[in-house]
Amino acid sequence: MELKNQTAVSEFHLLGLTDDHKLLPLIFAMFLSMYLITVLGNLTIIMAITSASQLHTPMYLFLSILSINDICYSTVTIPKMLVNIQAHDDSISYIECLSQICFVSIFGDMENFLLAVMAYDRYVAICKPLRYTVIMNPICCALMVLFSLLFSIMDALLHSLMILRLSFCTDLEIPHFFCELAQIIKLACSDTFIHNLLIFVAVFVFGGGPICGIVFSYIYIVSSVLRMPSSGGKHKAFSTCASHLSVVSLFYGTGFGVYITSAVTDSLRNTAMASMMYSVVPPLLNPFIYSLRNREIKEALKKLVGRLIYLM
Repeated sequence: MELKNQTAVSEFHLLGLTDDHKLLPLIFAMFLSMYLITVLGNLTIIMAITSASQLHTPMYLFLSILSINDICYSTVTIPKMLVNIQAHDDSISYIECLSQICFVSIFGDMENFLLAVMAYDRYVAICKPLRYTVIMNPICCALMVLFSLLFSIMDALLHSLMILRLSFCTDLEIPHFFCELAQIIKLACSDTFIHNLLIFVAVFVFGGGPICGIVFSYIYIVSSVLRMPSSGGKHKAFSTCASHLSVVSLFYGTGFGVYITSAVTDSLRNTAMASMMYSVVPPLLNPFIYSLRNREIKEALKKLVGRLIYLM
């Protein structure tokens, strides 16, 4: 039977993580718990930073923006999945799917750029401590965040415009719990060579740039720390980077895991599980990494909890 192109697609079907309907209540409970923990954890970090005047520094400004971004990142994908499971309906409209692709790209890129900005902040703090307040002034911090957002939106618009130019076949099933760009392109009937090429270029520019920035920042940080005469100074310098390095390792480690999984397996379900690790786990764990490894955050959280208990 010959496939017929559809230039006006009305909806796609999200197949989720499993075909076993008996597991859906468990998946619903698991993702609902993960989403609530993600939102509450990141909101707690934001409130702690906002309420503690000693944390009103560029480092914690970027951390609070990262927490806001993580909440948005999870909100783009998980609630729609929960609604579909509860309604026993796996459909997602074309507009909703396109919006998901756009916002997932924005918040995923934003996380990438923010981690690079935070690495630069640590580089200035350790390698140029006397000029820190001059270099990391409020205008400079605002511009870095603004440019991170603008570059993220540019990348997302590029992907969205590419999807708008595609025509799709009758098979509109996505073996995933959200609309992922790579899976959508696989459903297209039209030629996707240019689209895949543009994705490669976008990943190289918008992904490779921040990664290079992080690597170079930490090369200078390590070389500067190793030249410090006292072991106490070395420990203090490395401790200020520990939380950021943990978050960077988690974010890029899960991303690399998705790439390896998609390269070595033909199972689309396994790829979807790997993508879940990339899109859901980092926003979930980031607040715990910073709260457990950062003494100032711990102190701010204790004060915040004490105020809340007093008000109650």
